[in-house]
Amino acid sequence: MLQWYLTQAVNFHGYIATQPESTNPFSTRTDASSSEGNLAMDTFNIGGSNFSGTIFGCMDSGFSSNSDEDSKTTGLMGMNRGALSFVSQMGFKKFSYCISGSDFNGVLLLGESNFTWVLPLNYTPLVEISLPLPYFDRVAYTVQLEGIKVSDKLLSIPKSVFVPDHTGAGQTMVDSGTQFTFLLGPAYTALRNEFLNQTKATLKVLEDQDFVFQGAMDLCYRVPVNATKLPALPSVSLVFRGAEITVLGERLLYRVPGEIRENDSIHCFTFGNSELLAIEAYIIGHHHQQNVWVEYDLEKSRIGFAQVRCDVASQRFGLYR
Repeated sequence: MLQWYLTQAVNFHGYIATQPESTNPFSTRTDASSSEGNLAMDTFNIGGSNFSGTIFGCMDSGFSSNSDEDSKTTGLMGMNRGALSFVSQMGFKKFSYCISGSDFNGVLLLGESNFTWVLPLNYTPLVEISLPLPYFDRVAYTVQLEGIKVSDKLLSIPKSVFVPDHTGAGQTMVDSGTQFTFLLGPAYTALRNEFLNQTKATLKVLEDQDFVFQGAMDLCYRVPVNATKLPALPSVSLVFRGAEITVLGERLLYRVPGEIRENDSIHCFTFGNSELLAIEAYIIGHHHQQNVWVEYDLEKSRIGFAQVRCDVASQRFGLYR
């Protein structure tokens, strides 16, 4: 029998999948990653209560475009709004997590998260569409992206670019099961151009049109292998209704394992073009949720964000690596 504990923080090392699910044991997710295995049923004990007939998956193997991340993944917990997700089967009205950007494990909290040491949460409402649309996934956690800032500069992107069209294409999903963040073409191009413009004096661009990291990230830089840290980088903020997520420093560039050009390592911008992956959506991945307390309030249909150091949060809960 599997043991779980309610209203208690738990360490997690792996991914909480808040992206769309599939009942198929051979499942492909929004970022083109996939897992293979079998569905099973067991009784879960949570907070002293038994939940019989709980369905879960036994994953035999997983695949993504990043084998380095695959080796770190020990499991996948489905927390979306679908009938087979963990949160749906258990009937939770609220859950939250903090994904660490350091060697500390993250924190997953099932239940309330009203702690005085957590900064006030800024909430953005969940977007729900009752009509079935071909490109809108109703079990995903969808919010309304309204703009993008580089440093303090709001990019000149029409708000209509961020609104789903009549087919549902263009929704914005908060998805901790996807590694990076992917934007539709017009928004990605505007962000890419501005970030490139603001870093041209400090970073050397990789001049290789054939190199596209993970099939969607075509803005990469050459950084000396002996460099101890990256130069100062402009921040990137994703602006939602009532809330923002600001990405700083090293989370903006990802060192590509095994890629060396002469004496330089390759670092790629951690925002990609979703259209290159044939994805008709904006996806906010877990890399850009690091050191952010994220609360899913299903009862009030909203998501809250607050900047917090997840290693400190882990210590306050008495959780250590």
